[in-house]
Amino acid sequence: MGKRLYVGNLSYSLQGKDLEDIFRAAGEVVNVKVVMDQETGRSKGFAFVEMATDDQGAQAIETLNGKEVGGRNLKVTEANPRPERPAGGSGGFRGNAGGNERSGDRGGFSRGGSGGGFGGGNNRSGGDRGGNRW
Repeated sequence: MGKRLYVGNLSYSLQGKDLEDIFRAAGEVVNVKVVMDQETGRSKGFAFVEMATDDQGAQAIETLNGKEVGGRNLKVTEANPRPERPAGGSGGFRGNAGGNERSGDRGGFSRGGSGGGFGGGNNRSGGDRGGNRW
């Protein structure tokens, strides 16, 4: 497996193809992912580049870290491992069908039961009594 690199301080106008061309000087580029803002569709100013081998990744770091591209000096380092995410789950509001919160959950959105709405019904944890948590 190759080496995954973090590339920061990118010009917002830099495209993935441009980045691939820059990194190709250090070796075979397997993948380029410019991270985009979902709301604006604009680059967030950083990307991840995967090189074919660890040696090529090390070469890219050595030759491209600090290199001026588009008026900015690139920051090229080895990427941190991706954090493991639990399988499934929807995130967001926590539902409590019964409305009674006994598990130490301090508020949240209760989807029914006697409490309904924000905070749930009978909160026996001694914590917050519900309400907006954000």
